[in-house]
Amino acid sequence: MTWRRARFLALLVIAGTIGILAAQSAGAASRIKDIAQLQAARDNQLIGYGLVVGLQGTGDSLRNSPFTEQSLRAMLQNLGISTEGGASRANNIAAVIVTANLPPFATVGSRMDVSVSSLGDATSLRGGTLVMTSLSGADGQVYAVAQGSVIVSGVTAEGDAATLQQGVTTAGRLPGGATIEREIPASFKQLGGLIFQLRNPDFSTAVGIADVINSYATNRYGQAIAEARDSTTIAVRKPDTADLARLMAELEALVVETDSPARVVVNERTGTIVIGNDVRVSQVAVSHGTLTVKVNETPTVVQPAPFSDGVTAIEPLTDITAGVDGGQVAIISGPDLRTLVAGLNSIGVKPDGIIAILQGIKSAGALQAELVLQ
Repeated sequence: MTWRRARFLALLVIAGTIGILAAQSAGAASRIKDIAQLQAARDNQLIGYGLVVGLQGTGDSLRNSPFTEQSLRAMLQNLGISTEGGASRANNIAAVIVTANLPPFATVGSRMDVSVSSLGDATSLRGGTLVMTSLSGADGQVYAVAQGSVIVSGVTAEGDAATLQQGVTTAGRLPGGATIEREIPASFKQLGGLIFQLRNPDFSTAVGIADVINSYATNRYGQAIAEARDSTTIAVRKPDTADLARLMAELEALVVETDSPARVVVNERTGTIVIGNDVRVSQVAVSHGTLTVKVNETPTVVQPAPFSDGVTAIEPLTDITAGVDGGQVAIISGPDLRTLVAGLNSIGVKPDGIIAILQGIKSAGALQAELVLQ
């Protein structure tokens, strides 16, 4: 068995398994909290500029990163240390950009994770410590302060003749490294209702959520309270006798049958193909062949005639052959996902060939789904 056939059989088994799992998970029920989020509860992005110190000679070269030296001088002056008239030669310091997401309803004194990324020409942040850095929001206000040891997952080893690098060493994280100093004004209790936003917009799912909420509210409060405004938002009115936080806890645990549009996602760079369960293909005939061109160079040595003034020379000889692999015609129809996957695999082509076939089926108007190219 050749490696190509072994690879094809492996792809056939994987695709068949995916088809079975997708068929079993069709119409799977999900909780509202897993498919939607509360509009009033969203993260806010924070950013800051800071310095990482304590590096073992892997920091910024201050000659190539003048902003690092300026920041170092400013920090030392704020600590009461004069740096006038002296040139810093330190290479164990690096300028970094610090980013974080401020979670909703965060209170003063709680902690959150932050990420740091090198801004200069530092080679590694491993072993460094982030000096106190203020984190600001889009409004320019400081909402948190970060400080602590940087955790770097990447590793770099370098010798005289070889270098080994795994992962990224110029970026790291500080778990719980920031303390929240300012709260975002929030009046959750004063809201007159709730607005859910679907993570994957779909009219059928939005209407289904509204129906499930209304069914529950009719039994619980004696009235319908939900309305699907569009494919993304579902508005829920708070009953007069309900507590908003308790109402949110009750509604987010309700189970809804989700729906999604038929879609085929293709990534031509990696050869990844994702086929949705509702994808259908009208009956078409497909033939796929790959043109292979081989160029063989077999130069020959030419000897001069005896007693002549000629010299030995090399005469080039090129042999070019072309052939087409495959080319068989297969009839493909996809009333369900497993049949479609089996039909594509029956042609015996690689993932890049299946991508080309799917694009051709879409152009022929036989693919009853949206084709997304990445």
